Amino acid sequence: MKALLIAEYRQGKLLDSTYELVAFAKELGAETAMVLVGSAADAPKFEGRLYLADAAKYGEYNPDLHKKLVLAAVAKENPDYIVFIHSSYGWDLAPRVAASLRTGQVSEVVALVDGKFEVTCCNAKMRRSVAAKGTTTVVTIQAGAFSLQGEPQGSPQVEALELAETAAKVEFVGYEAAEQKEVDLTRAEVIVSAGRGVGKKENVPVIAELARALGGELGASRPVVDAGWAPHSHQVGTTGQTVSPKLYIACGISGAIQHLAGMKKADFIVAINKDKDAPIGEIADVLVVADVMQFVPAMTARCAR
Repeated sequence: MKALLIAEYRQGKLLDSTYELVAFAKELGAETAMVLVGSAADAPKFEGRLYLADAAKYGEYNPDLHKKLVLAAVAKENPDYIVFIHSSYGWDLAPRVAASLRTGQVSEVVALVDGKFEVTCCNAKMRRSVAAKGTTTVVTIQAGAFSLQGEPQGSPQVEALELAETAAKVEFVGYEAAEQKEVDLTRAEVIVSAGRGVGKKENVPVIAELARALGGELGASRPVVDAGWAPHSHQVGTTGQTVSPKLYIACGISGAIQHLAGMKKADFIVAINKDKDAPIGEIADVLVVADVMQFVPAMTARCAR
């Protein structure tokens, strides 16, 4: 079994998500090759063949040219799987590759179970297992769902990837900065997040009070934001902000994969949930099994002393 991994390169740097692709391939048990439109100076560390195209020539992103580069590598490797991160790059390029190959695509894989791909459904409240059909399948994986154990290692065998024709209908112009958020959670050292388990909008200020007592910021899960209980600028997760604070306290958050992907790189995670089997307990350093609205005020009072 062979997987062709499509790395991402942005603003002159190899993205760390490259190693999530490597982790996925390892869990899949696949032989690995990779495509990078970037720079030799930023070649990733892994064991396998690296097809390297120059970003100065082909652009950090150009849908026509990058598709052709990927297809050229596919012709050389004949992989079983062509794997992208489920990012803006992957969203755009993966279906172009799948359509050109006339093959299937499995999007936003969050886990591998018994040789099948797990993807979310019903607004991430459930998961379903998907089996690939055909000899080649295009796959996108949820950002943060697969993590490499330890530091990246290895020296790839680099092979230059070139196209005879570099004309394209689309020109890459540059990056546009995102609209400034009300609060930048990516800089916060302490985040206390409210989940649906807090019960109602009127209880969110209780969570915010604990955040203030700890000198931190208020975060929120997507259901809380969707319900209008907190502004979108406070949302943590793949559709909000990805954070890595020193301390993350999850209050009434069950642990949907999209939320976990946004906060699981925190140095220390405390989860407060009345359900001892909540998925967030699997990554929490401390799981407090308690009613959030009873425990949090008591914790705030103690911190305020």
